[in-house]
Amino acid sequence: LSSRTSAAEKEMGGAEQREKQYRAHQGFGNHRGGVNSAHGYFYADEAKCDQHMETFLHCIDASSGSSEDGFSAIKLTALARPQFLVRFSEVLVKWRRLFHQMAAEQGQAGWAVLDTKLEVEKLQEALANLGIVSKAESQQWFMGENLGTSGTVDLLDWNSLFDSRTKLSRPLLIPNRKTGQLEPLLSRFSEEEEELQMKRVLQRMDVLAKRAMEKGVRLMVDAEQSYFQPAISRLTVETQRRFNRSQPIIYNTYQCYLKEAYNNMTGDVELSRREGWHFGTKLVRGAYMEQERERAAQMGYEDPINPNYEKTNEMYHRCLDYVLEEIKHSRKASVMVASHNEDTVKFTLHRMMELGIHPSDKKVCFGQLLGMCDQITFPLGQAGFPVYKYVPYGPVNEVLPYLSRRAQENRGFMQRANRERDLLWKEVKRRLLTGNLFS
Repeated sequence: LSSRTSAAEKEMGGAEQREKQYRAHQGFGNHRGGVNSAHGYFYADEAKCDQHMETFLHCIDASSGSSEDGFSAIKLTALARPQFLVRFSEVLVKWRRLFHQMAAEQGQAGWAVLDTKLEVEKLQEALANLGIVSKAESQQWFMGENLGTSGTVDLLDWNSLFDSRTKLSRPLLIPNRKTGQLEPLLSRFSEEEEELQMKRVLQRMDVLAKRAMEKGVRLMVDAEQSYFQPAISRLTVETQRRFNRSQPIIYNTYQCYLKEAYNNMTGDVELSRREGWHFGTKLVRGAYMEQERERAAQMGYEDPINPNYEKTNEMYHRCLDYVLEEIKHSRKASVMVASHNEDTVKFTLHRMMELGIHPSDKKVCFGQLLGMCDQITFPLGQAGFPVYKYVPYGPVNEVLPYLSRRAQENRGFMQRANRERDLLWKEVKRRLLTGNLFS
């Protein structure tokens, strides 16, 4: 009992640190301070979000006109108020924290996410002991959601009790660890925020997803700062549930410089298996490292970023390998390998060959930024692999911050610029010697 108690206390202490990550911070409200961000402003009204939706619709149309199987990328901080995304992320994290707190009390502290399963009887007792809900009421929860029929509940089952499309049907209370008092889980949400902001962002995503489906374009939802990401991922999964039934239209993005990238991605893959929809993902390393670390230091929570570039590479390849295995076994997953790293591309090609995944299957595609790594892009295309150039488009003052983030993300690429320069010089000399200056 004492070991379980200490484990639970340890889990609660770690959770308290993590919750700080999802609190608004004035110094990081306007993301132009200490970080380059194209659309991270805190909007004053919903009209601006509607304008951004119209811009995204134009981008989808443009992508459709230039390719039969193109992609278009969107940012949810352009479709929802960032303040709302931060608060919604905090709510989601509190909800998960409650699950892990009860898991620790059942002796499962530190277990892998998908291995953690709570016994329904003990879960109901814990909820009653905490004063959150009576045992009779919790039985109605699980009967109504058709959960717990196996005698256990995992994190995916637990998350499904929280419906992000409508407000919760019952006022949930969770214990405040500092005061010991019960407080509403949704205390930070006003009627307007819950009813209007949640519905409006989902409506905007639905409009974009429908246009993408009509035009034969796949929609990538970009990952953003970690304190927005729980909300962004949850809203993206809600859209995937609706539109990825027959093919992957909506792609979620996972940032592999985050320590939780593998747990987050594998949980979503498992959810897609259970519910029968196609899992689409874009894997990136990540672009907000400097800001994330500065914010963590200032606000006193654990740095969410892997300690070094090598660990990020390991995380990227681990996530990628998991998706490739899923493609082999289920054929209901697709991945964009968004990387300028030659070793990652070689790793992908090697694993595709081992697993029997053919380029013509179009389950794996590659993406590089326009103007970067043509020595990777062109050979892949010539070999028959689906490969895309990511084209940032817009006013210079909005595009340059995006490009500077890509430069930060690809510092190793800048170190390899000599290789590209040598290749370009060889090509110039070849054309001069052969007289074929334009071919």
